[in-house]
Amino acid sequence: MTDFSLTDFLLTGMITYGAPALGLALLIGALGLPVPGTLFVIAAGAFARQGIIHWADSSGLGLLGAVLGDSASYAIGRFAKGWVERRFGQSAVWQKAQTTFGRRGGLAIYLTRFLLTALAVPVNLIAGGSGYPFWRFLLYDVAGEVTWIVLFGGLGYLFGSQWEAINQFISDFSGLLVGVVAFGAGVYILLRRRGRPLLRRRREQPQAE
Repeated sequence: MTDFSLTDFLLTGMITYGAPALGLALLIGALGLPVPGTLFVIAAGAFARQGIIHWADSSGLGLLGAVLGDSASYAIGRFAKGWVERRFGQSAVWQKAQTTFGRRGGLAIYLTRFLLTALAVPVNLIAGGSGYPFWRFLLYDVAGEVTWIVLFGGLGYLFGSQWEAINQFISDFSGLLVGVVAFGAGVYILLRRRGRPLLRRRREQPQAE
């Protein structure tokens, strides 16, 4: 008995059924299930070059599936907002996080659609849970997903039969980039925490007359 692979099943579905299977794959991936969305976008570009699927239909249904999945995970975050606010609402850290996301959330949403894709679902949940306006979320989400589909679908189309090697390279690069971002964020938080006591002591020192 062979092990079932959802990725292989959906790739076979793309070859058999075309664009609807791509839309389904990107919808599932956007909901947080272990489906490598970028792989499917690259494969769609390669399959379009080979004439297996229609590029325009695949782009449209792929975009629809990704946006619907992102909107659903945003809604999950919004649904849990009441509980989060009751649990963490009085926390200065949470209030600061809300303020920061309100100012820079658009960039986070846009970049995690195609560059830091491993962080896409957490960002969706944070956007919903922090009360980030849905219309703004949708605007940046669609822009990012269009970039994702055009960029990586174009790479798949350009490299054709080498699409699996291209996907592996992009996957490795994306993982490295996420690690760098996480490391940088950790260093930033550590420096901020160490800097606060020093700043407090300086403020408490009597001023020279």
